[in-house]
Amino acid sequence: MTWPVADALLLSSSMNSRKKLISILLALPRGAAMIALLLACTSNFLYAQRTRAYYHEDLYGLRPRYEEPVDTVIESPAHQPKRFVAATANVNERVDDVLDSINRFNVTRKFIEGFTIQVYSGQNREEAMNVKKKLSAETNLNALLEYNQPKFRVRVGSYYSRLEAQKDLLRLKQIFSNAILVPEKILVR
Repeated sequence: MTWPVADALLLSSSMNSRKKLISILLALPRGAAMIALLLACTSNFLYAQRTRAYYHEDLYGLRPRYEEPVDTVIESPAHQPKRFVAATANVNERVDDVLDSINRFNVTRKFIEGFTIQVYSGQNREEAMNVKKKLSAETNLNALLEYNQPKFRVRVGSYYSRLEAQKDLLRLKQIFSNAILVPEKILVR
Protein backbone atom coordinates (compact mmCIF):
# COMPACT_ATOMS: atom_id res chain seq x y z
CA MET A 1 0.00 0.00 0.00
CA THR A 2 1.39 3.45 -0.88
CA TRP A 3 1.08 6.58 1.22
CA PRO A 4 -1.41 8.39 -1.06
CA VAL A 5 -3.68 5.35 -0.78
CA ALA A 6 -3.45 5.56 3.03
CA ASP A 7 -4.23 9.27 2.84
CA ALA A 8 -7.29 8.58 0.71
CA LEU A 9 -8.47 5.89 3.09
CA LEU A 10 -8.09 8.18 6.12
CA LEU A 11 -9.87 11.06 4.38
CA SER A 12 -12.76 8.97 3.22
CA SER A 13 -15.81 8.93 5.39
CA SER A 14 -16.76 5.28 4.94
CA MET A 15 -16.22 3.04 7.92
CA ASN A 16 -15.22 0.04 5.76
CA SER A 17 -12.23 1.80 4.24
CA ARG A 18 -11.03 2.87 7.68
CA LYS A 19 -11.38 -0.69 8.99
CA LYS A 20 -9.39 -1.89 5.97
CA LEU A 21 -6.59 0.60 6.75
CA ILE A 22 -6.51 -0.45 10.40
CA SER A 23 -6.24 -4.13 9.48
CA ILE A 24 -3.35 -3.33 7.08
CA LEU A 25 -1.54 -1.32 9.77
CA LEU A 26 -1.99 -4.14 12.30
CA ALA A 27 -0.39 -6.58 9.85
CA LEU A 28 2.77 -4.43 9.58
CA PRO A 29 5.51 -4.66 12.22
CA ARG A 30 4.93 -2.34 15.18
CA GLY A 31 7.51 0.35 14.24
CA ALA A 32 6.50 0.47 10.59
CA ALA A 33 2.80 0.75 11.49
CA MET A 34 3.50 3.71 13.75
CA ILE A 35 5.55 5.45 11.08
CA ALA A 36 2.85 4.81 8.47
CA LEU A 37 0.16 6.19 10.76
CA LEU A 38 2.20 9.29 11.63
CA LEU A 39 2.99 10.00 7.98
CA ALA A 40 -0.64 9.62 7.00
CA CYS A 41 -1.76 12.01 9.74
CA THR A 42 0.85 14.64 8.84
CA SER A 43 -0.03 14.51 5.19
CA ASN A 44 -3.72 15.01 6.13
CA PHE A 45 -2.77 18.01 8.26
CA LEU A 46 -0.68 19.50 5.45
CA TYR A 47 -3.48 18.91 2.96
CA ALA A 48 -5.93 20.68 5.26
CA GLN A 49 -3.49 23.60 5.69
CA ARG A 50 -3.09 24.04 1.93
CA THR A 51 -6.81 24.05 1.23
CA ARG A 52 -7.85 26.33 4.13
CA ALA A 53 -8.64 29.92 3.18
CA TYR A 54 -7.27 32.90 5.14
CA TYR A 55 -9.68 33.88 7.92
CA HIS A 56 -10.29 37.54 8.65
CA GLU A 57 -12.95 39.17 10.77
CA ASP A 58 -13.35 42.89 11.32
CA LEU A 59 -14.29 43.54 14.98
CA TYR A 60 -13.95 47.31 14.84
CA GLY A 61 -17.71 47.82 15.06
CA LEU A 62 -17.89 45.82 18.31
CA ARG A 63 -15.25 47.82 20.20
CA PRO A 64 -16.59 49.98 23.04
CA ARG A 65 -16.47 53.71 22.51
CA TYR A 66 -15.52 56.11 25.30
CA GLU A 67 -16.02 59.81 25.44
CA GLU A 68 -13.11 62.01 26.38
CA PRO A 69 -13.20 63.06 30.05
CA VAL A 70 -14.15 66.62 30.79
CA ASP A 71 -11.58 68.69 32.68
CA THR A 72 -12.77 68.88 36.31
CA VAL A 73 -10.28 71.42 37.66
CA ILE A 74 -12.03 74.34 39.30
CA GLU A 75 -10.06 77.51 39.17
CA SER A 76 -10.34 79.77 42.20
CA PRO A 77 -10.57 83.49 41.54
CA ALA A 78 -7.94 84.47 44.12
CA HIS A 79 -5.83 82.81 46.79
CA GLN A 80 -7.41 83.18 50.19
CA PRO A 81 -5.26 82.79 53.32
CA LYS A 82 -6.22 80.13 55.83
CA ARG A 83 -8.13 81.29 58.83
CA PHE A 84 -7.32 80.31 62.41
CA VAL A 85 -9.72 77.69 63.71
CA ALA A 86 -10.02 77.24 67.45
CA ALA A 87 -9.82 73.66 68.75
CA THR A 88 -13.13 72.34 69.99
CA ALA A 89 -12.06 68.88 71.19
CA ASN A 90 -9.20 69.78 73.52
CA VAL A 91 -6.75 66.89 74.07
CA ASN A 92 -3.92 68.93 75.56
CA GLU A 93 -4.42 67.59 79.09
CA ARG A 94 -4.03 63.97 77.95
CA VAL A 95 -1.02 64.81 75.79
CA ASP A 96 0.59 66.65 78.70
CA ASP A 97 0.08 63.60 80.95
CA VAL A 98 1.77 61.32 78.40
CA LEU A 99 4.67 63.71 77.88
CA ASP A 100 5.16 64.04 81.66
CA SER A 101 5.34 60.25 82.06
CA ILE A 102 7.91 60.04 79.23
CA ASN A 103 9.92 62.81 80.89
CA ARG A 104 9.89 61.00 84.28
CA PHE A 105 11.09 57.83 82.54
CA ASN A 106 13.90 59.69 80.76
CA VAL A 107 15.08 61.30 84.01
CA THR A 108 15.59 57.88 85.59
CA ARG A 109 17.52 56.51 82.60
CA LYS A 110 21.28 56.50 83.04
CA PHE A 111 22.28 54.78 79.78
CA ILE A 112 21.02 54.78 76.21
CA GLU A 113 21.68 52.30 73.40
CA GLY A 114 24.26 53.68 70.97
CA PHE A 115 27.45 52.90 69.07
CA THR A 116 31.19 53.38 69.36
CA ILE A 117 34.10 52.70 67.00
CA GLN A 118 36.50 49.97 68.09
CA VAL A 119 39.96 50.53 66.62
CA TYR A 120 41.94 47.79 68.39
CA SER A 121 41.10 44.59 70.24
CA GLY A 122 43.83 42.22 71.34
CA GLN A 123 45.94 40.84 74.19
CA ASN A 124 49.05 42.96 73.66
CA ARG A 125 49.08 46.01 75.98
CA GLU A 126 51.99 47.78 74.25
CA GLU A 127 50.30 47.52 70.87
CA ALA A 128 47.07 48.92 72.35
CA MET A 129 49.00 51.88 73.82
CA ASN A 130 50.71 52.51 70.46
CA VAL A 131 47.34 52.49 68.66
CA LYS A 132 45.95 54.98 71.21
CA LYS A 133 48.97 57.31 70.75
CA LYS A 134 48.76 57.07 66.94
CA LEU A 135 45.03 57.77 67.10
CA SER A 136 45.51 60.84 69.30
CA ALA A 137 48.30 62.14 67.06
CA GLU A 138 46.54 61.71 63.69
CA THR A 139 42.96 62.59 64.60
CA ASN A 140 41.27 64.97 67.00
CA LEU A 141 39.17 62.17 68.52
CA ASN A 142 39.54 61.19 72.17
CA ALA A 143 40.49 57.51 72.45
CA LEU A 144 39.62 55.30 75.40
CA LEU A 145 41.75 52.28 76.36
CA GLU A 146 39.91 49.68 78.42
CA TYR A 147 40.88 46.25 79.68
CA ASN A 148 38.30 43.48 79.91
CA GLN A 149 40.16 40.29 80.72
CA PRO A 150 41.82 38.95 78.54
CA LYS A 151 41.58 41.73 75.91
CA PHE A 152 42.64 45.34 75.59
CA ARG A 153 40.25 47.46 73.54
CA VAL A 154 40.77 50.91 72.09
CA ARG A 155 37.47 52.67 71.38
CA VAL A 156 36.60 56.10 70.04
CA GLY A 157 33.44 58.22 70.25
CA SER A 158 29.89 57.84 71.46
CA TYR A 159 27.21 57.94 68.79
CA TYR A 160 23.44 57.69 69.08
CA SER A 161 22.96 56.14 65.61
CA ARG A 162 24.92 54.22 62.98
CA LEU A 163 24.50 57.03 60.51
CA GLU A 164 26.09 59.49 62.90
CA ALA A 165 29.13 57.23 63.40
CA GLN A 166 29.60 56.38 59.71
CA LYS A 167 31.54 59.57 58.87
CA ASP A 168 34.20 58.99 61.55
CA LEU A 169 34.32 55.26 60.81
CA LEU A 170 35.17 55.86 57.15
CA ARG A 171 37.90 58.33 58.13
CA LEU A 172 39.39 55.92 60.70
CA LYS A 173 39.31 52.97 58.27
CA GLN A 174 41.88 54.81 56.14
CA ILE A 175 44.31 54.78 59.07
CA PHE A 176 43.20 51.62 60.90
CA SER A 177 41.82 49.08 58.44
CA ASN A 178 40.36 46.85 61.17
CA ALA A 179 38.20 49.60 62.77
CA ILE A 180 34.61 48.46 63.30
CA LEU A 181 31.37 49.89 64.62
CA VAL A 182 30.15 48.17 67.80
CA PRO A 183 26.96 48.66 69.81
CA GLU A 184 27.45 50.06 73.29
CA LYS A 185 25.48 51.67 76.11
CA ILE A 186 26.19 55.40 76.24
CA LEU A 187 26.12 57.27 79.55
CA VAL A 188 23.48 59.99 79.54
CA ARG A 189 24.57 63.15 81.40
